[in-house]
Amino acid sequence: MILMLRRRCLTGVIIPLLFFCLGLYFGVMLADYQPLAALVGRSGRLLPIYSVGTDEKKVALSFDATWGAEYTPRLLDTLAQHQVKATFFLTNIWLEKYPELAKQIAAAGHEIGLHSRSHPHFSALSEAEMIEELQTNSRLVEEITGYKAELFRPPFGDYNDTVIRTVERLGYRAIQWDVDSLDWMENMTAEEILQRVQKGIKPGSIVLFHNNGRYTADVLGQLLDYLKKEGYQAVPVGELIYKDDYYVDHAGVQRRGR
Repeated sequence: MILMLRRRCLTGVIIPLLFFCLGLYFGVMLADYQPLAALVGRSGRLLPIYSVGTDEKKVALSFDATWGAEYTPRLLDTLAQHQVKATFFLTNIWLEKYPELAKQIAAAGHEIGLHSRSHPHFSALSEAEMIEELQTNSRLVEEITGYKAELFRPPFGDYNDTVIRTVERLGYRAIQWDVDSLDWMENMTAEEILQRVQKGIKPGSIVLFHNNGRYTADVLGQLLDYLKKEGYQAVPVGELIYKDDYYVDHAGVQRRGR
């Protein structure tokens, strides 16, 4: 009888203690895994970061690189002349063809993000295929430039919950844009591209360009002059976004708090 009472007492103490420890453990795990919880918390679905909610007049200029490099040296020269750092999202397709330019981008102090190995529609891939695309891309970026990427932009801006979940699980942040220059379109003039970007920019904007758009290098100098005149500072994406204590709202705006 005494033995049974002792066992009941021990059970009454140990089981609640076990649940407490498990709760504490998983609570810490979730607290450490801020990005995924934040991305789904206020929107009902997983979203990449389209822009940042801030009163500071800062914007991020980003350039996707998959095909071509004819205009890229002039683009880099323009950024250097204005002492501006930007973010370049590179694919393996581009890295394998232009490794010296990739090294030049890194040496100039620009941020490098992942843009996949082969530029597929990520929402059509299995999780294993996504992981292979990201890891292969990451390895080649680091092998050529020495840069360890922390950001990823889905090709074509194509994503779903599985894409964002996989990207976050691998330790990257998924980045979209809120201002699309459409600089890849053949029927867009330099003036139209410039006006489109100027009209869309606001504090916290992430602007999408391409490294080899026909008029991108021409537009960039004018845009940087405009930003300076309007009191804006152009920074890399990684410098614009919040690293912790944030959530992403239904429109993809990254905001402070939870």
